[in-house]
Amino acid sequence: MTSMEILPSLLTAFARRVKANFVKKTLATDAIQEQFLRDLLLVQSNTELGKQYKLAQIKTIDQFRAQVPVLPYSSYEPFTERIAQGEPNILTPDPVVYLTLTSGSTGKKKLIPTTRRSQNIVRQATLTSIGFLSEALARQNRQFGKLLVTNSVQKWGRTTGNIDYGPSSAGVLRMDKRLYRQFFAHPYEALQLGNSLARHYACLLFALREPTMRGTIANFPMLILRTCHYLERYAEDLIQDLAKGTIAPWLEIEPEMRHQLEKMAIASPKRAAQLSEILHAQGRLTPKLAWQNLSFVATARGGTSDFYFQRFPAYFEDTPIFGAVYSSAEGIFSIYPDVNQDGSVLAIESCFFEFIPEDQWEAEQPKTLLATEVKVGDRYRILITNYCGFYRYDIGDVVEVVGFYNTAPLIVFLHRRGGFVSSTTEKTTEFHATQVMQALQQEFNLLLEDFCITLSENDFPARYIVNIELAPGYKLDDPLAFLKSFDCKLQEVNTHYEISRRDAIPNPQLQILAPGSFATIRQRQLQRGIPDSQLKFPHISEDRNFLAGLSVEKRFDL
Repeated sequence: MTSMEILPSLLTAFARRVKANFVKKTLATDAIQEQFLRDLLLVQSNTELGKQYKLAQIKTIDQFRAQVPVLPYSSYEPFTERIAQGEPNILTPDPVVYLTLTSGSTGKKKLIPTTRRSQNIVRQATLTSIGFLSEALARQNRQFGKLLVTNSVQKWGRTTGNIDYGPSSAGVLRMDKRLYRQFFAHPYEALQLGNSLARHYACLLFALREPTMRGTIANFPMLILRTCHYLERYAEDLIQDLAKGTIAPWLEIEPEMRHQLEKMAIASPKRAAQLSEILHAQGRLTPKLAWQNLSFVATARGGTSDFYFQRFPAYFEDTPIFGAVYSSAEGIFSIYPDVNQDGSVLAIESCFFEFIPEDQWEAEQPKTLLATEVKVGDRYRILITNYCGFYRYDIGDVVEVVGFYNTAPLIVFLHRRGGFVSSTTEKTTEFHATQVMQALQQEFNLLLEDFCITLSENDFPARYIVNIELAPGYKLDDPLAFLKSFDCKLQEVNTHYEISRRDAIPNPQLQILAPGSFATIRQRQLQRGIPDSQLKFPHISEDRNFLAGLSVEKRFDL
């Protein structure tokens, strides 16, 4: 075993023990969830919000549900603003050490308080997921080890109350950097680079020096593909820098950071020669070619992820895809027990969970189910109560229960509630759209760079406009057949669309966008202040101006 693998191996052994403890608790989900709520109410009872809801008087789960209303973020916003100004004991008695500013890619930006206690819960879930992953890899004769991460760790600033704020991933990595840096195949300092290209380049450069690197991780599959594109595009430069122990002078790197990284950039001519031989033999450099023992890719699963996974084999061949944890800035929802699956185990140690059945979604104060009361095959809106100071918090995520792990439900994220398009009342979600576009890629044997379904401006009811950008090297030979199949498949997955298409909704339209169109959209998102590690591209939009200014190469109508 190399020195590069010794410490991760020790941490992995510890992670397996943490995972084993979690698995035991899934045998008693009700008891664990009830105890979590009791402990939390005891801790939070004397905060301002705790006194408002008289948490100290609550003795049972039913009393909790009767006494505390279901609330969205807007109800908490006045409290988080006061926390940002430095007021203590508002939502949590613990000092707030970091404020996550959410990306705002799916709505208004939110401030989420982080304490050492809430961060410990994130760490526990992370270790549990590593334990699951290492055992899953061992079953396939693969190894867990060092990995490539490209998330920024830069904070964005400090509030008037002297609290650091920034993206969720930056906060997690900064507060636990002594743990996480042990898993990186590159210096932690490379993540401090502000320029996105420079950060990705530097991380790739140092990781390429390590042929035994085992995995790569990013928040979303689209970001994994972006790293693959950087590796392909800058392969020659990376290999040249690797051979000389330099860092490309054309990268935008602050002088002090450049000096610091250059001191670590040791020349590796033998490794560079190996990579150069691969590049010239294969005509490209992919992660699987560069790191032939690559064991896993860790990124979000469920929702729209499968659309991007169709492009993964070109870069990763049969490398397993692991979901790690399903989470948001507000909390940890579930932990993946295996690779190559969308179902994840409810994180019963991380939050107290309630589930809103579909027939209660429109109720002002809906009746909820507990974790063991949900049914396989049904869809729910998920509520969380946790140490961030949020009670019965409605994040708006819609999940489907696909099974049980002991007594804990296995859930799959489908879409964010409210994320849909409607010409009349049919409510086509991202989940519907992604199912259809996956099937179309297979049916027509092509890959799409990306897609977005919008609505026409001048029709009433509006027609669906299917906006696609073809991946390089692909051509759509029969656009009308593609559009007709889209219409049929959407009717199959969305009964309400099928009913409305009979007379109300006009025929859909297909627009083939010019190459680079969706890269332009993502650049617009970055300019709006969304961090590059948090980009979530919407595949449906009722915003008639969302794709404004893009060049349409061809347009087709049924």
